[in-house]
Amino acid sequence: MSDTTNNYGNVVNVNGGQGNVGINYGTVGGTPDDRLRAAVEELTRLLRDLRPHLSPEQAQTVDEALPELTPDRTALRQRGLVLASVAQIAAAVGAVGQPVVDALGQLIALLS
Repeated sequence: MSDTTNNYGNVVNVNGGQGNVGINYGTVGGTPDDRLRAAVEELTRLLRDLRPHLSPEQAQTVDEALPELTPDRTALRQRGLVLASVAQIAAAVGAVGQPVVDALGQLIALLS
């Protein structure tokens, strides 16, 4: 018999420690996700600040959009209509909505 070990796939050896949860296959440091999370948080904050300047219908649309804004790249790509409706509202209120338009542009750039 041979002492040869053939491993097909991932091999993980954990010797001690605390809070070991598995393998992280993502980017080291999570930089892209951190930027996406920050962009979503900034957009959410700006939308809440914009809300007092909106009509009741516009405010309702923003309220419905807020839960859809998550730092999930795939989900945000599928929610293009939500992003478009928020952009339209921000553009409609003029200069006060410009920071929201800018934040949406940055978020969309991160998604592409």
